Amino acid sequence: MGTQVKLNDKIIFGDNNPFVLIAGPCVIESKELVMETAAQIKEITDKLNIPFIFKASFDKANRSSIFSQRGPGIEEGLDILSQVKQKYNIPVTSDIHDYSQAEMAGEVLDIIQIPAFLCRQTDLLVAAAKTGKIVNVKKGQFLAPWDMKNVVSKLKETGNDNILLTERGSTFGYNNLVVDMRSVPTMRELGAPVVFDATHSVQIPGGNGTSTGGKREFVPYLSRAAAAVGIDALFTEVHPNPDKAWSDGPNMLKLDELEEILKPIQAIDKVVKKY
Repeated sequence: MGTQVKLNDKIIFGDNNPFVLIAGPCVIESKELVMETAAQIKEITDKLNIPFIFKASFDKANRSSIFSQRGPGIEEGLDILSQVKQKYNIPVTSDIHDYSQAEMAGEVLDIIQIPAFLCRQTDLLVAAAKTGKIVNVKKGQFLAPWDMKNVVSKLKETGNDNILLTERGSTFGYNNLVVDMRSVPTMRELGAPVVFDATHSVQIPGGNGTSTGGKREFVPYLSRAAAAVGIDALFTEVHPNPDKAWSDGPNMLKLDELEEILKPIQAIDKVVKKY
């Protein structure tokens, strides 16, 4: 039996279970946007029978420019995510950037996400793990997949084995990322289910000078490739109008295109997990 991380009876990561979708806008721009997007993604995933976790950041603390929009902050942001959980019965996740945020975040979030740039921050990892919640750590763009063993070790030392690892591309020269699909089975060997972050993998970091660029047209291709390798979850940021989004617009998917993008990914996932 492969490594399993169980959120509830319907959402189980790993061990040949169907992939879980983690999706939502990059940042909480407003309660209305969050509610609208969560409702529409839930409708799509219910129709396709895909397990779904809603994602949105309450604070984008790693923006390119100090003048960029960051979100409503932890208190208002967690309140909005709590309302998503209550109204739609959807688990929620968001990222934390400082160990002092872990306890408060753990009261609302079902999964605590650690940003790629912070994946080696010991105090942050330990604080997140001590909440007892599932901790999803994005592999740093600067790390080899096998180096994530130290991240796993830090988390497990707290007694929390509920760990997910996310592949989101590696730095390749300036302002460019590439995905080595070998990292999916490599990180799974570390004893954790693996998530593929499709939208951050097509980022062009800092490519627009004071903001990040991206090429969302490649998201479906990379997602299908990742499904063929055998992923446990797919992370993708989705927005009703990405070109007007506060953050990561160039690499976010259009909400009205999500269903058609998911269908072949789901078909590939089913074939791969038969064997």
